[in-house]
Formats: sequence, C-alpha cells, structure tokens
Amino acid sequence: MLFHARPFLQTILAMKLTIAFLFFAALQSQARGFSQNITLTEKNAPLIKVFRAIEKQTGLVFFFDEAQLAQAHPVTIAVTNVSVRQALEACLLNQPLTYTLVGENIVISTKSSLVFASKPPAPDIKGRVTDEQGNALSGASVQVKNSGNGTQTDAEGRFSLQAAAGAILVVSYVGYTSREVNLKGYSGLLVVALQPLRDTAADIVVIAYGAVRKKDLTGAVAQIKSEDLTSYPATNMIQSMQGRAAGVQVKQNNGAPGAAISVRIRGTNSILGGNEPLYVIDGFPYSGNPTFLQNADIASVEILKDASSTAIYGSRGANGVVIITTKSGKRSGKNSVEAEAGFTLQQVNKKMKLLTPGQYAQLYNEQAVNDGVAPYFTQQQVDSLYKTPDTDWQNLVMHRAPLWFTSVTVNGGNEKTRFSLSNGIFRQQGIIHNSDYNRYSLRFNINHDISKVFNIAYNATLTRITSNRKNADRGNRGSDIYSGMLVAPPTLSPYLADGTYRRLTTAYPFISNALANPVLLMNETSDYIKADRVFTNAALLIKPVRDLSIRISGGLENSNDRTDQYSTIQPINSSVGNANVITNQLTSFLNENVVNYNKTLKKHRIDATAGFTYQDYVSTSLSGSGSGFLSDVIGTGNLGAAATPGIPASGYSKWVLLSMLGRINYNYSDKYLLTVSFRRDGSSRYATNNQWSNFPSAAIAWHLSNENFFPRNSVLNDVKLRSSYGVSGSAAISPYQTLNQLSASYTTFGDAIYSALAPGTTLPGNLKWETTHQLDAGIDATLLNNRLHVTADFYVKKTKNLLNRVQLPASMGYTNTLQNVGEIQNKGIELGLDATVLQRAVNWTVSANISFNRNKVLKLYEGQDIYGQSIYTGSLNDFVNLLREGQPLGVFYGYEEKGYTATGNIEYVDRTGEGAISNADKTYIGNPNPDFIYGFNSVTTWKGLSLTVFIQGSQGNDIFNLNKASTLDMGMGLNQPQDLFYNHWASDKTNAAYPKISRNINGNMSNRFVEDGSYLRLKNIQLAYNLPLKKTNNNGFKSAQVYISGQNLITITGYSWYDPDINAYGGSNAVEQGIDYYTYPTSKSVTLGIRCGF
Repeated sequence: MLFHARPFLQTILAMKLTIAFLFFAALQSQARGFSQNITLTEKNAPLIKVFRAIEKQTGLVFFFDEAQLAQAHPVTIAVTNVSVRQALEACLLNQPLTYTLVGENIVISTKSSLVFASKPPAPDIKGRVTDEQGNALSGASVQVKNSGNGTQTDAEGRFSLQAAAGAILVVSYVGYTSREVNLKGYSGLLVVALQPLRDTAADIVVIAYGAVRKKDLTGAVAQIKSEDLTSYPATNMIQSMQGRAAGVQVKQNNGAPGAAISVRIRGTNSILGGNEPLYVIDGFPYSGNPTFLQNADIASVEILKDASSTAIYGSRGANGVVIITTKSGKRSGKNSVEAEAGFTLQQVNKKMKLLTPGQYAQLYNEQAVNDGVAPYFTQQQVDSLYKTPDTDWQNLVMHRAPLWFTSVTVNGGNEKTRFSLSNGIFRQQGIIHNSDYNRYSLRFNINHDISKVFNIAYNATLTRITSNRKNADRGNRGSDIYSGMLVAPPTLSPYLADGTYRRLTTAYPFISNALANPVLLMNETSDYIKADRVFTNAALLIKPVRDLSIRISGGLENSNDRTDQYSTIQPINSSVGNANVITNQLTSFLNENVVNYNKTLKKHRIDATAGFTYQDYVSTSLSGSGSGFLSDVIGTGNLGAAATPGIPASGYSKWVLLSMLGRINYNYSDKYLLTVSFRRDGSSRYATNNQWSNFPSAAIAWHLSNENFFPRNSVLNDVKLRSSYGVSGSAAISPYQTLNQLSASYTTFGDAIYSALAPGTTLPGNLKWETTHQLDAGIDATLLNNRLHVTADFYVKKTKNLLNRVQLPASMGYTNTLQNVGEIQNKGIELGLDATVLQRAVNWTVSANISFNRNKVLKLYEGQDIYGQSIYTGSLNDFVNLLREGQPLGVFYGYEEKGYTATGNIEYVDRTGEGAISNADKTYIGNPNPDFIYGFNSVTTWKGLSLTVFIQGSQGNDIFNLNKASTLDMGMGLNQPQDLFYNHWASDKTNAAYPKISRNINGNMSNRFVEDGSYLRLKNIQLAYNLPLKKTNNNGFKSAQVYISGQNLITITGYSWYDPDINAYGGSNAVEQGIDYYTYPTSKSVTLGIRCGF
C-alpha cells in the first residue's frame, strides 16, 4: 500500500501536540487538586466514607469499582490541613489499592502484583502501642518515615513490620499526639505510649442544663481541668481555682484551715446582697460554697461569666455560675481505680521582726521621758535585758504543722450501667497550735439504662467536717491570739515560776488592760465545729422518640452544724468557765423538669430546652449558753450545770423559688451560631406585686474559619467571633424583709417581767429585684497548626436597683429602711492563652490568663455616701472603706499626712483651709481593687519526668494595713515592729517613718496604713516521676507516679506584713475590702505524694 510521507508526519505531529496539551492540562488540573488542604478525623471508618469526605472538602470526584473497595480495610486517620496527596497516601496505607489523579477525578485501582528485584528484607520490628495509662490502642497507624511501609495495630495494640536499623517509625492514633521513634539500637519488644491530643475545639463543655462542644459556645465560659485542681493539696476546690481562669478573683480571708474564701467573677455587683457565684454540682444548685467536695472527685469545673451563659439561672446568676462535674463511670466495660496519698509540712510564710527585750525597755523609757514621766526601767535593767533572750511569742503560738490526705476512686461500667465510688480523708493541723480541719468524704453515683427509652441516675455525697478553730476576732491591743502574739512584751514569759499562766495586764504599770496571754487563749479556749453535709439527687431520663428527651429530677441538700465553744476556769483572767452551743440546720429541696429537643436537618442543627423548677429552702437555728462551772470536765456537755444559764435563742427562715426557663441553640453549617434564653423567676422574698421578674439573653457567634473565603494556612487555623447581651439577677434580701416584723423582748410592769412583741426598727419597703445587664464581645482563635489557642473578651456589666439600708429621721419611728438605691458598673478585658511550645522528646505546654476589671459606683440614693463599718484598734475608731458616686467600689477614705510638726506629732493636710482638721479634710487614699490579676502554668515532660510550675498574682491593689495601728498606740506596753525602733522621729531625725514615741500622738485612719498589695507568687511547683511499670512486668498497676511539690514557696511583694493575699473582713459584703488586721497567718508548704492507677 502506498502512502504519502507528509500527511503521515503531520498526523503524528498533531497526535503529539494533542497528547502534550492533554498532559499539561492534566498537570494543571492535578496541581489545582493537590494544592488544596483538607482535614480528616475518622476511626475505623469504611474507605468509601473517607472518600466522600474528601469529595465534600475538595470538589474532586472518585471513580472506583465497589468490588475493589470490598477488599479494603477500615481506615483510621487524623490529619489537619494536609494536601490531598498526603491524605490519600494515609488512607491507602497498607491497602491493596492505589490512585491516579486525572483532571478533577481520582481513579482508584488495584495495585500491580509485579515483583521486582529488591534488597534482602529488613528485620521484623515487633511492638505494642498504648495510651498514657498502658491501655492498648487498636487500629493505631505505624509507618516507616519517608516510605510507604506501614501497618496498623491489632486488638491488643500489637504490630509487626519490616524496617531497617536506624529507621524512624511514625506512630499515630486518632485523638492522640503522634510520636517518632528511632530504631537505632532497638532490641526486644518496642512499646510506644501515646499522649492524648488536646483538641480544645472538640472539648465538651458543661453549661446550664446541658453540654456543648467548645467550638459551639456562644458565651464566655472558662474551663478548669481535674489535673489543675489536684496539682497541689488544697483544703477545698475553691482555693484551687485561684489564678486558673481569666476574670475570676479568688481571695482568702485568712490562713486558718478551712477558712472562708471570697470569689468574684468580673467584679462586685451588690452592696447588701451576696457577691459569691452560684455553685452548681452535677446539675443541682448548691446553697453555699462547696467546701464539702474533695478535689479528687471533680472531673471538671466550668465558669459561666457572661449573661448569655448565666441568665438561664435567673435571679441567682448575677455573680456568675461555677458548674462542677464530678467523676463518673464509663461504658468501657473495664473497672479502673485511682488512688492518691500525700503528706505535707506547713509553716508560716515569714515571721515579723519585732523588738528585742532591750529594745522594748529602751523604747518605752523614751516614751516615758517624752511624756514627762519617770522611766519604767533602770539603765541596769535595760542593759540586762539586752543580754536576755527574748520570749518569741510567734514561736510559742505557731509551729510546723502536718497535713495528710488520701483518696480512692473506683470507676467502671458496661453498655448499660456506669458507676463511680470514692472516699477520701483530709486531715490538716493548722500552723497555730490546737487548730485543725478534718474532712471525711464518701461519694457514689450510678447511671443505668433501663431500656432505650428510660435511664435512671443517682448521685450522693456524704461528708463529715470537724474543725477546732482559733478565734479571729481581730482584737485590739492584744485581746485575741493573733494580736496578742504580736504585741505581747518580749520581756515576759507565758508562765510563772510555779507553772501557772502569767497575767500580762498586771506585769507592768503602763501596760494595756486588754492584753491577753496568747498561750492561755490558745490552750484554754476551744471553738469546735462538727458539720455533716448530705448532697444527693436522682433523675429519670425519658427518650420517647428520637431527638427528644425529658429529664425529671429531684435533689436534696442537708446541712447540720453544731458548734461547741468553751473557755476553761482561769482565775488570772476571771474566767469561771463559759460554754456556748449553737446548732444550725439547712434543708433545701429542688425539683427540675426539663425537656430537650435536638434535631439536625442537613446544615441546620437545633437544640431546644424548656423546663420548670421548684426550690424550697428552710433554715433553723438553736443556741444555748451558760457560765460558772464547778469543773472543766463538763465543758459543753451539760449547760444545765452552769451557775448562770444564758437565755436560749432559736431562729427559723424559709423561702421558695419557682422558675420557668427556655433556651434555643441554633447552628447553621457550623458557621453561624445563635443562642436565645429566657427565665422567669418568682420568689417568696418579695412582696406580691414584685415577686416575679424576667431574665432574657441572646448571643451570636460567627465561625469565620469555616467560610470558603477563609485562607487555609498553618498560621491562622480557626477563628470564631461572638457577642452576647442579657439580664441576670439577685434576690439580695433575706426572707420577710418586705414585711413589718415583730421582735421579741421583755418588759417590766410593777415588779413582774413580761414577754413582749414590738415592731422592728426597719420600715418595710416596696422592693424590686436587683438586675445585672451585661454586654460581652469575644474572639476564640487557634493558630500555628493548632498549637496556640487564644480567647479574648471585653465586657460591660451594669447592676441596677441596688438594695441597701437608708437612714430615716427619728421622727418617723423607724431608724432605717431598705430601698433600691443605685447602680454599679464593672467593665473589663480578659485574655487566655494555651500553647504547645514543644512536642518532641521534650513536651512543653503553657497556659496563661490575665484580666483587667474597672468598677465604678454610678448612682446612690440621693447621692448619699455609704460607709464601711467603724473599726476600733484601741487608739483609732473610724471607717476605712467608702462607696461614693463616681468612685471605685470600697475605696479607702481617710486623712492624708503632710509630715510632722516641730514636736514630732503627725500633721495632716488641711484640705478645707479652715486651720483645723475635721472629717471634711478626708480624701481618697487608696483602692483595694487590683489593676489586673493573672495566672501562668507550665508543664514540661521528658520520658517519665514531669515538671509543673504555676505562678499567680495581683497587680495594683492597695492594702489597708491596720496591724500597724499599734505604732500610734504608744504608752500601752505593746510590742512593736523593729523598724519603729530604728526609724522614729527625734530632734535629730525629723524625716522618719514613724512619729515621736509618745502616748499623745493624734492618730487617724490615714494614708500611713496604705501599702501596695501587688504580688507575684510561685503558687505551686511540682516534680513528678512516672514509674516505668512496663519494664517490671507488673500487671497490677496501670500507672504509678511519685511527686514532690512546694506551695507558696516564693512571694515577690513590697507588702510589709505576713501575706498580701488577705482580706480580713472579706465575705459576701461589698464594702469592707482590702483590710488586713490581726488575722490567722497564711502558710507555705512542701508535699510528698504518690498517685496510682489500677
């Protein structure tokens, strides 16, 4: 056959050009397909499900034969922002399939069975993959790095594959951090333990009446994990919250074991009402502070801060809500045991430097000369006292004190039943002799699926608390243990030669008649409390149809306290034996009926909640007393044995709260989130016309990173913007305060005494609810390949209709009345960070938070100031704190010192120019509110070692140090700070810190006592070692850790007294803040402990 060459060559050229064009077009399409990044998380999923997920994210289309996929194994994969090629290689690892990318299509085909000549096979590597507790991880991926060689673990976590010596294995599992293992020097069975991956966006966060993924939150919620609460021994979980969450200020009132702690979430809201947050335990509101819980029982703590989160709690949500979830069993079918035991040694943070005997005698001789009287000590006595060892009253009263704690928790369950059982013992001796705090806890919860429709749950916590408390009466001139310890003369011992107690008030003619022997008070007075706490609840969960659940629950809270106070017979202080017994009982019943509907329709997800609640609260009290006992043996055992019985007293109080609530959460395509809630509360505390109030809220969030236009890169991975506004409230008054109450008394007619009832002195008013309106705007972001998580919030919170007492003219017949007097505003900024700094052989994670809050009194009744209580120190008697329009809450108000007069007396600034000092010359001299508070936590692990460092602090707050009031109270024989001896006024030293030594000093509440209370504290440092149990083939233990830790070891501060983290008059009140005045000192400690898992 003949043919022309030219047409043939043209045809070949055209074919080549066509092939080249198609090739380059395919390359371009392939480049576009491969350039996309995808994120996948699947566990034991069919391969077709993974393909569909890739199609959804990329727009690529898979072509395959279903018979081919039937040969494929289930896929376990966890990748973030990887290319399509990397995702496909991970999916098809160890599968009999391969892929080809053609244009916008991915063609799946069977791998070729051709065998090529290769090097001799590498040796078999055998190993096992486990979690951090030694449990097998089935389906984990084990791959030789930079090769296609890999496998998956079997049901027991075991694997076997060929790999050359010196190769690197990459081990990964869904939900865990991948590890690289160098096989150089490998021999025997290789065991690889993976650590859980902290995916904070997928964390489940407990909120009011439910739980959501953290990524779906529309409100401001902080979460504290169990490991943070148990990182060091604390008397209760409230102490452990300090520094852990932005916007949460935790301040101890004193250092006594079991002492009260003040918590403020985003500032102070109320004057008369409480300012402590509401605590909700396993879904049930608790009436006080949950000090009965042991930290080891707590799984997590969520802190609800903005109105959209708290408004559904209505009249109890204004101060924030702390949701506590206790540990529970799991459906794993395996039982687990967690045990911890530890021993702690405590001692006072520091000792105060006080006068020596010689300095004491010399100083008071100088005072006598300045006041024109004869010296109290001869020069020979002074010289002798300089050689005499002093009586260290601090050492006599305080000591190194032990603390023991132990807890055991058993968790277990199967597909139908889950349970958790725990018990714990916490025994703390205080650093003050004869003071202690002991807690014995038993907790049980069970959850059982009766069927697919019905589920029942039961929780119970039983706690016995005993404590021998040493008074913190803030006594003046040494009248209590703490002031006596600091002002008792160093020249006197606590005992006389015959072993009896010394009476300090008669030791010198110039000494205070209020001064008590602190050792006598410590040993011969007792204040013993025994408290029983029962907190129990049960719930029936009904799921009649899909997506709908009905929860009917009831809870009971019961508290029984008995306090026994006794002072022994002591002739030296005229005590004839005094006994006092006080009992208190509190019972609260709560019924909640909540319906939840959860439905997903394509891109729409709706979660609706509605409910009705009823709470009944009853409190009773009874007390009796007596004095004049024949023997101390009787004590408080028989008040009838007293020569002079006291008048018994009793009390009763009841209130009821009815509520209706509802909430809707709407999610569109994981991009746009909306939350709307409403609650209507009715309280028996208010008059009929004001018993009901409404508390609405709304919040929106935009998941910006889920938008198609959001750039996919390794710097900014996830962004969510959110905003909320809502109203919450506070009842703020006790029951019956809107009624005209009658008071019991006695009256005399003739020679007879009659009981009587008379109207009280408070005029009842038409009171309204306190309401708090809050606006919040926040952002949640994840950066640097999910290694950095940032949360930031800005809020403005305004409380209206503040309740407080208003003075009335005497002509009205009433002295005061309750009224809604004004408004307070809090606004601030909060910032929280969580970062994974290193993730190699050494793992290092850090978390930090900082919060700024500014409060201001906006409005008061007719602009009238509200004063704090007057404090009497012996030489001073005045209030310290003030509420005034336009000023921060509780500012220090007093006189400003100008210097000293020519004779060494204190000179004050005459602000009125009247030539005399009066109340009108007072001004603002300090602010107890901090500029900001912060916390920083660092955890570094290497092999079996773990180092945890936790730093916490406060900046910019002032402290009114009334402990120094004694320095203006000369002539009473009180011991003094040593600095006074060296730095007081004299004719040749006029620029001194203290005035002339004289009993005639004109002292006032002034800026002399205001100190900077800023501090930075090493709150906890812990070094732990996880024992290598796998090497010992000990099957009885899953984990064992020994640790040593130190608490409060270092505090950097300029404050001169024991501790800047103090609030002597703290509590629920809003006025008396930032004052330090003769309180139980705080301690630092070292702990040795062990944690085990079975």
